Amino acid sequence: MAKKKVTAQIKLQVPAQKATPAPPVGPALGPHGVSAPQFVQQFNDASKHIEAGLTVPVIITVYQDRSFTFELKSPPAAVLIKKALNLASGSAEPHKVKVGKITRDQLKQIAEVKFQDLNANDMDAAINIIAGTARSMGVEVEG
Repeated sequence: MAKKKVTAQIKLQVPAQKATPAPPVGPALGPHGVSAPQFVQQFNDASKHIEAGLTVPVIITVYQDRSFTFELKSPPAAVLIKKALNLASGSAEPHKVKVGKITRDQLKQIAEVKFQDLNANDMDAAINIIAGTARSMGVEVEG
């Protein structure tokens, strides 16, 4: 089988199980001739294992014949940290105003979810990466 020619790669962040053809999905796919409703249906089916509404990065590869494939990534660390601590948002002044505290166990749980998408060789390095994200959001890291 001949390899299809890739014409575009589109990166989006879409809520799991709740994608619609409305922006940002429709306008991103339209210029490439990809059917937004078809992508939305496949994406929503593929994201069933992820909590509904959680933001999920997706990389869509569009081919010359207007077919496509997509790859789901793990939710951004900031989204997982906000979910773990029930925060609406991070701090506007992270080094002055703290918005919460996160434990080492919570960092480890988030690092386990993100491990495949992180540039880390072991779990300790992954935990340190997540801790850095937490600190930059104004969350105090315990332990």
